[in-house]
Amino acid sequence: MMPATPPSLLWLADGAGAIAMAAGLACAAHFSLAASSREGLLTSLAGLTIAAALRASVQMAATGSGQKTAVAAKHSWRLRAFAAILTASAGSRTMLGEQVADATDRIEDLDGYHARFLPLRFAAATTPLLIAAAAAAASWVAAAILLATLVPFALGMILAGTAASRAAARQLDILGRLSGLFIDRVRALPVIISFGAQERIGRHLAGTTREVAERTLTVLRVAFLSSAVLEFFAALSVALVAVYCGFNLLGLLPFPTPETLDLDRALFVLVLAPEFYLPMRRLAAAYHDKQIGEAAMERLAALPPASPDLAPAPLWHAPAIAIAALIVDYGDRRVGPFTLDIPAGRMTVLSGPTGSGKSSLLNALMGLAPATGDILIDHRPLAMRGLHGQVSWAGQTTALLPGTIADNIRLARPGAPDAEVEDVARRAGLLALVAGRAEGLATRLDTRGSGLSGGERRRIGIARALLRDAPLWLLDEPTADLDRQSADAIMQEIRQAAAGRTVLLVTHDPRIAAIADQHVILA
Repeated sequence: MMPATPPSLLWLADGAGAIAMAAGLACAAHFSLAASSREGLLTSLAGLTIAAALRASVQMAATGSGQKTAVAAKHSWRLRAFAAILTASAGSRTMLGEQVADATDRIEDLDGYHARFLPLRFAAATTPLLIAAAAAAASWVAAAILLATLVPFALGMILAGTAASRAAARQLDILGRLSGLFIDRVRALPVIISFGAQERIGRHLAGTTREVAERTLTVLRVAFLSSAVLEFFAALSVALVAVYCGFNLLGLLPFPTPETLDLDRALFVLVLAPEFYLPMRRLAAAYHDKQIGEAAMERLAALPPASPDLAPAPLWHAPAIAIAALIVDYGDRRVGPFTLDIPAGRMTVLSGPTGSGKSSLLNALMGLAPATGDILIDHRPLAMRGLHGQVSWAGQTTALLPGTIADNIRLARPGAPDAEVEDVARRAGLLALVAGRAEGLATRLDTRGSGLSGGERRRIGIARALLRDAPLWLLDEPTADLDRQSADAIMQEIRQAAAGRTVLLVTHDPRIAAIADQHVILA
């Protein structure tokens, strides 16, 4: 038996609401036929109205709860997938583009699986039994008819579901391959053009696209088949119950009557008959989500694990950094060479004209730009990516992930308590800015950070650096989008928080350069 989750229990409560509505309707019909029971009729109608309103509320709550469950599940998969891709070795058998497609598109494919299918699966297994039990209280024969139609229906759905699962897995396989081909061919576009291979690559992509279309049609055919099976048995069960109740009321059954129905009980059973298959209809509508979700999880589980050998050598104290003959090579443009010493536990400011390589130097230290030359950390060579995860970083562009503002700050130190997140948001001047929002730091963001100003984005990056509180701080124009008063307050906070740490800060502001321990001007 599948576990009961909050959204699945809400969908089960929807079935109980259906029983309450059927009972209210039957009572209203009973009292409407009794002219002397006006008070009972009004009470029944009021109960029917309340049951309908509660049922609508339960359905809305179940949908919202399922969506929250899906967001949490996707977040967990996203952390795992991104870690696998960011540390994947170059010799992986799977194209990088295909891995990226898996970590983005396939994670979004899990939305319907967790939000709709899993909660509805529990309701589809339990609600029909609840409906049948309620119907049996009025007519055990009608309940037996409903349950009897389940047997051939289950067999038909098992056959259709097996075929659908295989078709969905094949479809996702070719979709991932197409996405990977497209991404990798875009990356190699200059090479493709230089060798005049556009036509051949175009034919390759066109052939893969046709295969995607063919496999999609196969999935749709199987989906239509499973829907046809469901609708046939749902209509059959309702029709059989309606015929039985009608003939029983009229006394026209061609066999001895096993029970005698009155109008109240017959109406109650007739109203419940469509509700018997409603949870399974909902599940069938979400069955495509199940096929896509399970196939997506198989592909995500096949992603290579994060490479443990890429763990950086730990920085236990503020390091001294020596850079010698460092050249950042972008292919069509080279920046450098850079030669400078960054003393331990001091603030060093880099300034210079646009294009002099200030940001490129920070990116090279973080392993975000291709470079040659020597970087010594405490007199020992360290690979470019060796600083990964050990730096308080605030770049010119603040990357955002779907989640709350607090979640995006907490990326700097996952697991940080809410009190610390709120404290760094206050110190970065962000808390005062979001105080006017209804949800404050719990305000949800998309990947574009819609609704945030440039200053708010910048403050999120600064809050991350404060929360990380690493021995080494790399800050690229931390006050660029702030007014003078805010910039002064932020720099005062950074100066205090970074005391005793090695800080390399890029800025054009001479007032910031004046408070640094060392000022390096790049030509």
